[in-house]
Amino acid sequence: MSAAERLMLIAPSSSRKTSAFDRAAALAQAMDVPLHIVAFGQSDGLATASLVNESVLALLRQAWLDRQHQWLENEARSIRASGVTVTTEFVWANQLLNEILTHIRELNPSMVIKDLEHQSWLTRAIFTSLDLRLLADCPTPLHLVAEVTHPKPQKILAAVDPFRPHEQFDDINGAIIRAAEQLAAQCEAELHMLYAYDLSYAFASQGYKGFSSSLAETLYAEQEQAMEQLAQRFGVPWERRHLMTGRPARCIEDFAQAEGIDVVVMGTVHRDDVTRLLGSTTEQVAAHMRCSVLTVNPRQQGA
Repeated sequence: MSAAERLMLIAPSSSRKTSAFDRAAALAQAMDVPLHIVAFGQSDGLATASLVNESVLALLRQAWLDRQHQWLENEARSIRASGVTVTTEFVWANQLLNEILTHIRELNPSMVIKDLEHQSWLTRAIFTSLDLRLLADCPTPLHLVAEVTHPKPQKILAAVDPFRPHEQFDDINGAIIRAAEQLAAQCEAELHMLYAYDLSYAFASQGYKGFSSSLAETLYAEQEQAMEQLAQRFGVPWERRHLMTGRPARCIEDFAQAEGIDVVVMGTVHRDDVTRLLGSTTEQVAAHMRCSVLTVNPRQQGA
């Protein structure tokens, strides 16, 4: 990364150190770039509690800012001790998502880092989580951090989908691999590539009416060849190329757990399907997987 670039960490509102802090500090040190930490406070709870008096709100807001300042500066001080340049900011947000996106666009960081929030299926069915909305709208690569075994990643997985590339966003697989390559090089980590091939989806999308073992073998061979061509293009060693058959989200989760993957790099969407907000695979992985995710959004590239 160039000297002008930096990372942005969205701090939790709970004033506690989380996995995202450890990952952000390790990445900033490995990449030799500054880290900007932003804490966002919300007035929604105060309004709900009928604390609508402006003077009371102002006092409560200032008390929150004072607590956040002390907490964040303590955390920033420990990161600065490792040689990383750290700045902090405290924002009172009436509309959290809009405020976050405004800050991202103004700062234009190389990567946005945030703790991954796992929610129940019922909560996800009723509400659209902040993570999901950021996955759709974040204009820069978004790193959602789950459980951290290694603050500086040791194994990076590029999850690709070379099936019917003519229907996909222009070179989305290339963008995924390049992002994974760059992260792996900066962290001196292993780079793996996985293609989880969904045979049922292939049959349905090709318009086949019935299953036959010979056709399945033909389709599998075609996908194996497509994956090998993609891997050769980027020089991924053969022992780190992985082709699995099954539901993509489950395959990615199982492989990441079995191989001790620290970060899965994915596209938020591969095909411009206006009926879906996000590619379902990325959404499912972010909702369930216990390792971290770095997403590349083709709809925001160059925006």
